[in-house]
Amino acid sequence: MTKEVFVYNSLSRKKELFTPLHAPFVGMYVCGPTVSGESHLGHARPFITFDIVYRYLLHLGYKVRYVRNITDAGHFEEEGRAAEDKISSKAQLERLEPMELVQKYTNLFHWAMLQFNNLEPSIEPTATGHIVEQITMIQRIIADGFAYEVNGSVYFDVHKYHQVFSEKNMPYGILSGRNLEDQLDTTRELDNQDEKRNKNDFALWKNAPPEHIMRWPSPWGEGFPGWHIECSAMSNKYLGKQFDIHGGGMDLQFPHHECEIAQSTVCNHVTPAKYWLHNNMITINGKKMGKSYNNVIKLSELFAGTHPILQQPYSPMTIRFFILQSHYRSTLDFSNEALQASEKAYKRLMEAYQVLRSTTPAFTATTATETDKKVAALLQDAEHSMADDFNTAKVLANFFELVPIINGIKHQQIALSELSGSSWQQMQQAFDTYLIQIFGLQFEANAHNGKLNDVLELLIDIRKEAKQKKDFVTSDKIRNSLSAIGVQLKDEKDGNISYTFL
Repeated sequence: MTKEVFVYNSLSRKKELFTPLHAPFVGMYVCGPTVSGESHLGHARPFITFDIVYRYLLHLGYKVRYVRNITDAGHFEEEGRAAEDKISSKAQLERLEPMELVQKYTNLFHWAMLQFNNLEPSIEPTATGHIVEQITMIQRIIADGFAYEVNGSVYFDVHKYHQVFSEKNMPYGILSGRNLEDQLDTTRELDNQDEKRNKNDFALWKNAPPEHIMRWPSPWGEGFPGWHIECSAMSNKYLGKQFDIHGGGMDLQFPHHECEIAQSTVCNHVTPAKYWLHNNMITINGKKMGKSYNNVIKLSELFAGTHPILQQPYSPMTIRFFILQSHYRSTLDFSNEALQASEKAYKRLMEAYQVLRSTTPAFTATTATETDKKVAALLQDAEHSMADDFNTAKVLANFFELVPIINGIKHQQIALSELSGSSWQQMQQAFDTYLIQIFGLQFEANAHNGKLNDVLELLIDIRKEAKQKKDFVTSDKIRNSLSAIGVQLKDEKDGNISYTFL
């Protein structure tokens, strides 16, 4: 944990040295999915991005509490001037009980995260499981004079908050940089606009009409929570009044995260998170992802290649690798051509890694060579790049510059006198640390079975023993059987056996 790590803080709009509030402990909250439907391509980037942040902080030795919520109630979406609770509406459409629908899509979300090899969060709280905490926070906001109740609904008084907290350098708009006047036409609209004192005010609690399925008792009558209050309540409960990192997609910066800051600041008199990290958006063939473009690709469609705009299936590891090839704060455009190129590049990189881990050449260099110096410089730059706001793209670019060296040794195009054994070991360690431990990549054939490589190594050992005993029947059977299922063995000149997935 002595390494200096710099992160781009959306709150200050600049890179800052990452200094946890209570090192070595780190608290990180990431906005999770609204489980009213199956996860789509847009969900892949934030959850892979913050899985990398989580893995990297763990690698550095921090003790991270990673909280990622499940929104299973109270998420509003505009439909003209009307608004809907997405869970309730979808439940009626699919003729399911709301919590039956929630469980269905939560399971699908977890399945997709498993395909991507994302680590599970430390805590995964749900909005419906924290109604009491949300009501308590709303009561506190009302008591402090920053919210008001109308006809069983409660609204946050944005103008009063802005007036009071601007004097404390915490105005409404501090995160997004928007002026309050500019927000008049961009604030999410809810039902009963005439109930609100100002259009900018947002709902903390909504009165449930008779036909509304999901409803809970409250001091203001039966209703359900607004969208923003859930994250404030749950982050406060599990990470405290102030924590280290709040993450999410750039689309959540306003209004969701802006409203979180306002709510939590009223209750705790401090900005809830020290560092706000936002990944940029995904486009598809240069267009924003949306129903009108018919380009909302479900993750299951992506993996199976069944969406009309897809030319083929794309594996979870190809998608993960493709996302890591761009910096998380840059726009990422998906296309068949880009994904196919990424698929080939990923295979090339992992094949080089397989050469590293399966062979140990007898290097003869006695002093540091120019190749050694190149390897050292690329590895050092990769380390610095990762510490510079999680620049996975630069790390991968450096690793691709090492691939010709690895393949040159393999194919004897580079003499063993041109590289030292220590450089080979450093590449072995770096590839294992970054590709596997931090980036969470896997061999494609290993994506569904974490023990496959161990099994292959065992078969290789058995084949070596068979060859030593001149049992060529067994030796050939192992090689031919593996070849039939797409695993090619190669007997190297140094006596080692390497393998690649076809």
